Amino acid sequence: MTTPLRKDAARNWKRIVSVARDLIDEGTPLQLNDVARRTGLGVGTVYRHFATPEALLETVAAPCLERLAAHGRQALTDTDPWRGLTGFLSHVVEAQVTDAALPPVAAAATDAVPRTTELKKSMASAGATLLARARDAGVVRPDLAAADLVPLMCGIAHAVGLRGGNPADRVDLAHRYLAAFLEGLRTTPPTA
Repeated sequence: MTTPLRKDAARNWKRIVSVARDLIDEGTPLQLNDVARRTGLGVGTVYRHFATPEALLETVAAPCLERLAAHGRQALTDTDPWRGLTGFLSHVVEAQVTDAALPPVAAAATDAVPRTTELKKSMASAGATLLARARDAGVVRPDLAAADLVPLMCGIAHAVGLRGGNPADRVDLAHRYLAAFLEGLRTTPPTA
């Protein structure tokens, strides 16, 4: 059990995370010294809260990862295997193009924060189960492995990033690319 932060420490933590969010959204590489300068806090204070830029990045991405893990759990309750899989992947790809902290965290081979590992495992497990259910139902190609899902979703997000555009256009484009991917994955024609 962790002890709650003192009020001033909690305030500093929130300030650090907020500034990091701004830097990530700007596309600025996350450096703890820059975060300290922008927050007006001492470098030591920032390092006490976050030992590495990766730990701070994962903390910024955590709310998005939590939402995606919840979407995965919800998708597992869907009785339609195709709808459960496509709904979950839709949330994943949309998050990939709307939250700049997510793509590097999702693509990282190792995690700095144990909670990140738990959330990524939860999402991967949900994706694997949803894919297996869809495969067992005969609605997806049998040659797609669960390990392919994360790189493919990252690939769609990367392709959208190359096109740029405003946030709404990026989300629309991501859904269009995902739809093309899903039609290639599907073994049965979609219903009208």
